Amino acid sequence: MIQLSVMTKNEYKDQKILIVDDEEDIAELIRFHLDEEGFRTRTVSHGMEVMPQVEKFMPNLIILDLMLPGISGMDLCKKIKEKYDMPVIMVTAKSGETDAVLGLELGADDYIRKPFNVRELLARVRSVLRRFIEHEKSAARDFETGKIRLNSKAHRVSVDDKPVDLTLIEYNLLYHFLSNPGIVFSRELLLDRIWGSDVYVTDRAVDVNIKRLRDKLGVEKNRLETVRGVGYRFNES
Repeated sequence: MIQLSVMTKNEYKDQKILIVDDEEDIAELIRFHLDEEGFRTRTVSHGMEVMPQVEKFMPNLIILDLMLPGISGMDLCKKIKEKYDMPVIMVTAKSGETDAVLGLELGADDYIRKPFNVRELLARVRSVLRRFIEHEKSAARDFETGKIRLNSKAHRVSVDDKPVDLTLIEYNLLYHFLSNPGIVFSRELLLDRIWGSDVYVTDRAVDVNIKRLRDKLGVEKNRLETVRGVGYRFNES
């Protein structure tokens, strides 16, 4: 288990956040509160400006609105995750679960619905950054199980000697299971260990990411077993 520590305001001073929202008042509200917390921020209002700003600013986290002019937040999330290893919090004004699930499937690390409480957004930002930073700091182990290879220093995973591209959540799930073979984890426990106790996501987020991880494990996907009515476990034998 990777232990998560509490970040202080001073630890935020070098953390850069790109805020992507075409509603100027909302973007400025988010920026004001993040600046108050010590973050370095920039705002973008048009979808076509996002990737150039990502490349120029190299943020530690992106708050990404779903509905944008030029290119959708969904398409941008996919592009960002294909090219960079940086967390994304998806913001959606839609009330249905479909868009949130789609965002998670495309690699978003968390999502929040409008209208949102600023304190809740700040809590999600802290939690996502904390996971990412602690993951980078952790004295991680390397694993070799069957055809699965995990190199923690290089942050690389391969199956049958072929590289596998995982999001940070998928990587942390795999690392957690490899660290605890044969142990059954409930969805609630996985949410607490991987997402953090102060992140308000549903059990569905676990199921979505487990499915994606299984698909990417290919010939070794059956090692990630579902225990009906309980949760999931990794079978190393």
